[in-house]
Amino acid sequence: MNLGFVGLGAMGQLIVPRLMTAGHEVTGWNRSKDKAVKLLDAGMRWADTPRAVAEQSDIVFSIVTDAKAVKAVALGQDGIVSGLAKGGIYIDMSTIEPDESRAVAAEFTRAGLVMLDGPISGSPVTVVAGNASVMIGGDEAAFERVKPVLLAIGPKVTRIGGNGLACQMKIAVNLLLMVEIIAFGEAVALAEKGGVAREAAVDAILKSVAASPVIGYRGPFILEGKMPEVPLADVTLQQKDMMLALNLGRTLGSPVPLAAAANEMMNACRGLGIDANDFVVAHQVYRRLGGQQ
Repeated sequence: MNLGFVGLGAMGQLIVPRLMTAGHEVTGWNRSKDKAVKLLDAGMRWADTPRAVAEQSDIVFSIVTDAKAVKAVALGQDGIVSGLAKGGIYIDMSTIEPDESRAVAAEFTRAGLVMLDGPISGSPVTVVAGNASVMIGGDEAAFERVKPVLLAIGPKVTRIGGNGLACQMKIAVNLLLMVEIIAFGEAVALAEKGGVAREAAVDAILKSVAASPVIGYRGPFILEGKMPEVPLADVTLQQKDMMLALNLGRTLGSPVPLAAAANEMMNACRGLGIDANDFVVAHQVYRRLGGQQ
């Protein structure tokens, strides 16, 4: 199929090659064209605006930073909505507020078009390994049409429900991921304080019933020399998602005390000036609070 991709950041850089490997023609756009050089060398076509991407595509994906950016590329001047032909489908993979996603979807409906929210659950590690999952919110018939394409991104593709519900589920999943990693750092710091070597603590957790895929690939980052120079998700990026969870909890009247505690650990990372690291760096905060460094 002719596919479009708007937003060629860390995740877009990895998703587009998977789509091309599956045999699809991909036309891309990004605010900074220099980020597209490798993809262009690999065979991706370039368009000068999101609208131009949509004009050449049956399905257009986007993955950008926040709701403001989604509205800009989808509804703004030269946006996707103005270029997508009747029968085309727009899938936004960004992690944004459910109501904001529904508002954008409503504009596509008014234009006689279909928008699905389709956030991806997984880090660059899981995308490269082919283990990422995609959650879809929106029209069921449209979901069935795009499902074969989504399976090129990852093997786990699920329709959650109506528009906005995939965004809501993604926020809930990210809440769980965040709390899990913060608890991991707390557990290791506690073991260390009592005399267990950090390497032994990490190894024991990875062999225990508490082990999980996210701890498996992210946990070892806290060992000496293992913190990646380019974070999978730095403190600022992860805290953005936690603020979404806190706001959603407030809006729905659903308590999220563990999310609030995890968010405070991100604040501590920022206060200590270590926020440029992957958010597993919260382990260092626990060590400092416990007098270990």
